[in-house]
Amino acid sequence: MEDLLSEKEQIEIIRNWWTENGTYVIAGIVLGVGGIFGFNQWRSTQVETQLEASVLFENLAEEVEENRMEPAEAIATEIYAGFGETIYSDQARLAMARLYMDQGRDQDAADTLAAMLDNAANEEMQLIARLRLAKILLYQGKPEEVLELLEGYRETGFAARFNEALGDAHVALGQHQLAEQAYTFALDDPNAASTIDQNLLQMKINDLPDVLAEGDRVSTDPIDAAAGENAPPEVDDAIDDEVGDEVAEEAVE
Repeated sequence: MEDLLSEKEQIEIIRNWWTENGTYVIAGIVLGVGGIFGFNQWRSTQVETQLEASVLFENLAEEVEENRMEPAEAIATEIYAGFGETIYSDQARLAMARLYMDQGRDQDAADTLAAMLDNAANEEMQLIARLRLAKILLYQGKPEEVLELLEGYRETGFAARFNEALGDAHVALGQHQLAEQAYTFALDDPNAASTIDQNLLQMKINDLPDVLAEGDRVSTDPIDAAAGENAPPEVDDAIDDEVGDEVAEEAVE
């Protein structure tokens, strides 16, 4: 009898607990099921978004390959607007930059890559855009902007290629010592063999003039250095004339 009473008491306890907490349990189950359903719905939406963006990018790639500007721009605009936070938006900008360059619209290419610097989906894509923009700026004869764009990015996976571009910018500015330093950094990079043409880079170093640009001039001979400090005006003039002649010859070449 005591055992039976004990069972009845247990049932009553369970019944009372369910009366007090059953609503919360049911709500928790509903929320759990709803959460799973919502997650699956979100995942399905993400997949559909990626597929739609992928199809659009394939269409864009075909237009770029056929060098058709008008339909390519229309598709690219659709990708930027609807899928701006996906990798397909970055790929679209890179493709359009190439098409613009193929059609001689270098400023449009530069603007497209500049926009990508602020909107890239990941750091690697941003580095690719930075490097390609640097090459366009060199093509446009804007080495100062290249220095501003790449300085501070020597410790990335693109270090060798960035340093090569920096060296090209310094050459364009007549800063031959700085150019040699940048080229040397590029050659010394552990990833240089797989990212740059080392033979071409060594040729760039070999082609640098022996006489450094004014302001970068460093003498390794203490006698020359002392003579430079105390040389009479006519000697200084003769040195300046010699430097000027060599720079002029380089420009002609």
